[in-house]
Amino acid sequence: MSATVTWDEFTEGIWRQNPVFVMVLGLCPMLAVTVSAVNAMTMGLATMFVLVCSSALVSLMRKMVPKEVRIATYIVIIATFVTVVDYLIQAVSLELYEALGAFIQLIVVNCIILGRAEAHASKNPPLPAMINALGMSIGFFIGLFALGSVREILGAGTLFGVSLFGSGFQPWVIMVLPPGGFFVLGGWLLFFSWMGRRKQRKQTEKLAGVSGHA
Repeated sequence: MSATVTWDEFTEGIWRQNPVFVMVLGLCPMLAVTVSAVNAMTMGLATMFVLVCSSALVSLMRKMVPKEVRIATYIVIIATFVTVVDYLIQAVSLELYEALGAFIQLIVVNCIILGRAEAHASKNPPLPAMINALGMSIGFFIGLFALGSVREILGAGTLFGVSLFGSGFQPWVIMVLPPGGFFVLGGWLLFFSWMGRRKQRKQTEKLAGVSGHA
């Protein structure tokens, strides 16, 4: 496996196929838990652990699992790692565990994880599967943190619990409510759409310039 292939596997989920800003997947936990940067980071790290570990195990077992029961097998594998991370978070911080609520357990049905298992891990050796899963989970982590940090800054005037604007700041309460998640997500989607069109326009102008000189 060449370094180029490895790098492409890794960066696919971070930028070209970002699960949040390109494929718009995992919206349920993304909108529900991103009221603060800490919640967002915890959910991102939990999802990363489950995605990478489950992809590795699915890849190792890809030739042993009958096609008829592959989805059920993937769900059992994912649920096992979700249970591990659920108990870990509960042991580290009960307050954080209660803040995330049922969304830790709902990682089992996260379409990003099941999709990676079916579309990639079940068809590739362990190393490419883990590299791809790591890139995809980093992309999801970035999406969660982008929403969580903006919502906490505007909705509470803090970042990681540290006050940024002093006592005179009037929080935008809507940002810590469900509609705030949609507003912030829409803003980020507009930003990345503008970035993509800007890049495409520059490429078109560059190709037109080359053709003109030719």
